[in-house]
Amino acid sequence: MRTPGRPKSESSLGEDVAQRQEGPITTPGRLKSESSLGEDVAQRQEGPITTPGRPKSESSLGEEPAAVGHGALSLKDVTLTYPTRRGAIHALGPVDLDIESGEFVAVLGPSGCGKSTLLKLASGLLAPTTGRLTLGGQPVLKPSRRTGVVFQKPLLLPWKNVQDNVLLPATTLGLPMPAARERAAALLKLVGLDGYAGNYPGELSGGMQQRVGIARMLLPDPDVLLMDEPFAALDALTREALTLELQRIWSQQRKSVLFITHSIPEAVFLADRILVMSPRPGRIVEDYRPGLPRPRTLETLGDAAFNAACHHLRRHFSHEAS
Repeated sequence: MRTPGRPKSESSLGEDVAQRQEGPITTPGRLKSESSLGEDVAQRQEGPITTPGRPKSESSLGEEPAAVGHGALSLKDVTLTYPTRRGAIHALGPVDLDIESGEFVAVLGPSGCGKSTLLKLASGLLAPTTGRLTLGGQPVLKPSRRTGVVFQKPLLLPWKNVQDNVLLPATTLGLPMPAARERAAALLKLVGLDGYAGNYPGELSGGMQQRVGIARMLLPDPDVLLMDEPFAALDALTREALTLELQRIWSQQRKSVLFITHSIPEAVFLADRILVMSPRPGRIVEDYRPGLPRPRTLETLGDAAFNAACHHLRRHFSHEAS
C-alpha cells in the first residue's frame, strides 16, 4: 500500500490552523490540549485543569480539582454586531442561555440566523459585542482546551494515519506519548475504529473520517463539545448510523454538548433540550424539551411522542416552505 505523500514541512498541522502553547500540561488519566482543529482556529491554553475522582500522579500533585459543574455553559445578554462598509449588521441576540454540565442541547433555526455564530462565541473564536459568556463559572475570552469543536468536515491530515491524526493535539502540546497513545487507542475503540489505527484518511469512508475527527476532539477530554452540523455532508444512512453512535458516545462520556443542526428529527432524537432561533438577528424563541426516554433507538423514530415533538417544532418553519 502506498502511503500518501507528506508536505516538505512537519510544521503544517492543518488548513490555516494556528496553534500556540504556553507550556506542556500533564494530568492523570486525561490529556489536555486545545479544541479540535478547525478552519482558521487559533488555539491557546488557559491553565491546568484536573478532573475530580481521578487518581493523581506525581506530575499533577498540587493541582486544584475542577470546579463543580465544570461543563456548565452560560450566556447572558449576548449580542454580536458585524461592522461593514454599508453599516453595522446585527447578527445575533440578545441571547440568554444556560446549559447544565452533561446536558445535550440542540439548536435549530433558519439559514443565516446565527447558529454557527452562537457556537463560535461559545468556543471563544468570536468575542461578543455585548454580554458575558462563562464555562464552569469562568469567563470565555479565547479558545481553550476545555472546549472541543467539530465542524462539518473533519479536516484530517492525509499524510498521517488514523492514530496519528487522533494524536495530533498531544503532538502539538508535547504531551507524554505513552499515555496519549493509550488514550487514543481507547477513543478509537469508543468510536468503533480500533481496527483502523494504521489506515489513512483516503482509505476511509466519510462517516469513518468524521468518527476520527470526533476521537481527536475527545483526546484532550474537553468539558463541552461544540458540534456544527457534523453529519450534514453525509448520506442519509450514514447520518442515521452516526446519530446512534453519537448518542452512545455521549451516554458514556456525559459531556455537555451544543449541537447545531438543520434536521428536526436529528435534534429530537439526540437532545435533552432544543433551542429554536428566529431569523436574523437570531434570538431564542423557544426552549423545548421533547421528554423522550433514553436510550433512544430506531424504534423511537416511529413513536407517537417523537412524531408529535417533530410536528411541534416544524410549525416554527412551516412558513418558509409556503
